[in-house]
Order: sequence, then C-alpha cells, then structure tokens
Amino acid sequence: MPTTPASTSTSTDWQQWQTSWDRQQEWYMPDREERFRVMTDAVEAVAGSTPLVLDLACGTGSITARVLRALPDARTVCVDMDPALLTIARGHFADDDRVTFAEADLTDSNWTARLPHTAFDAVVTATALHWLDTEPLRRLYGTLAGLLREDGVFLNADHMHDESAPRLNAAMNALLTARQQRQRDEGALDWAAWWGRVADDPTLAEPAARRFALLGDPREPRPAGARPDRPTAVQWHLDTLREQGFSEARQIWCSASDSLVAALR
Repeated sequence: MPTTPASTSTSTDWQQWQTSWDRQQEWYMPDREERFRVMTDAVEAVAGSTPLVLDLACGTGSITARVLRALPDARTVCVDMDPALLTIARGHFADDDRVTFAEADLTDSNWTARLPHTAFDAVVTATALHWLDTEPLRRLYGTLAGLLREDGVFLNADHMHDESAPRLNAAMNALLTARQQRQRDEGALDWAAWWGRVADDPTLAEPAARRFALLGDPREPRPAGARPDRPTAVQWHLDTLREQGFSEARQIWCSASDSLVAALR
C-alpha cells in the first residue's frame, strides 16, 4: 500500500522547488522538455487520454506534471525511495487526487507490493535507471513487463549512447560543455549546488539528511576509479527489453548523449 504522505509546511513554495529542480536538470540536458514531449505523446498514442501511469523513480514528479498537463484525465502513481525528492513531490501534488505515492527501493524483489495497483497502462521514467547495475536493471525490466497490461507501453529516457559516430559525439559534447560553463558563470546550479540549497532549507533539511544517509551526499565528490557495471549502449536496452517479455522495442528520440526508448508489452 502507498505510504502516508509526510507532513509538509504550508508556507513552502513547492512550485519554486519544482522549477529549481527543472533548471538544474536542464543545465545537464538542455533538450529535456523535448524528450518529455515525445514521451507524453507516446503515452497518449498507445494508452489513450485516460491512462493509469506508473512514474518510476519519480523524483520531484517532473514526468507526472507533464503527463497531467497533456492528459488531464490521466492518473499517476509516483514511486521513489529518495525522502527529499518525495517530500517536494508530495508537497507539489498535495491537492491533486489524480496522484498517488509509494515509497520503494526498485532493487528490492518485493517493491511492487507497495503499489496501490497491480497493472498499468504505461510506465515512464527519466534519468534514473542509469544508477542500476546490469543484472538489477535486467530483472527490473522483466518486472515492468509483468506490471503492464497487454499492449501497455514502457518509456525510459536516460543516458544511453550511440557510439557509431565518435567524432560527431565529441563535437556535440564539446559544445554542451562550453555552454554549461557559460551558464555556470552566470549562476546556474549543478547537482551538488542544488542539493546544498536543499540541505539548507528548514523544511527539507530533515528529509535531506535521511536522503544523504540512505543514498550518499551529492555534495561530496564521487570516489575515483572505474564505474560499476552499468549498461550505456542503446542496443543493450532494446535487446534486454525484448528478452524480458516486451513484444517490440525501439528508440523514439535521441540527443548527443541521451535516448528515449519505448517498448510495448
């Protein structure tokens, strides 16, 4: 069953926190809104105008906000394990009965028991599953196939690369890096700086402390060394989705560094 929403301060401007999260993410992904548009179009194309949607690793609820804006009669279930981001999401959607929350760790074999529904028309996620290593992600794809109704759609927008044109990729990445530096000089917040503001906010300090204890402190530099076993090739995701029970899968959008893949049950 969904967890009981945490108490929130009525004086907190949750929209401002949502907006600041969006700006921070856009610093890394300037075409983020375009991939959200393609994602919501795909939900509507496959599941219609009144879908039941699972927002997987929802964070502050960025996808849910856009799904409900495009499809006002949709309903969403937002699931995550980050106490701070869930606090922002719950505050933002506190008066919206179309949105339900569940707190769960996607690597827990029994995480679906926390959901208020057993079947969904669509599952959506963005910039989240790259934190999972290969085998946990493979298992998750199989679980998601079992959560979708027949002909339901799974959409994953994440850091998935096409290495077939390395010189073009390098040129595009160099342009992005130069733009990021200019924006940083103008005051744009990166990941660590944004989390610093969260930790300093009186309403969010306590859930932020729980987040840091659970998932690590984003303000601290990551340890040097090889990254864990995390798949980044688009083709791996497409092949694995088919292996795990999806009837078809393809890339439906991409940028220099990110892709959006869609898979039908």
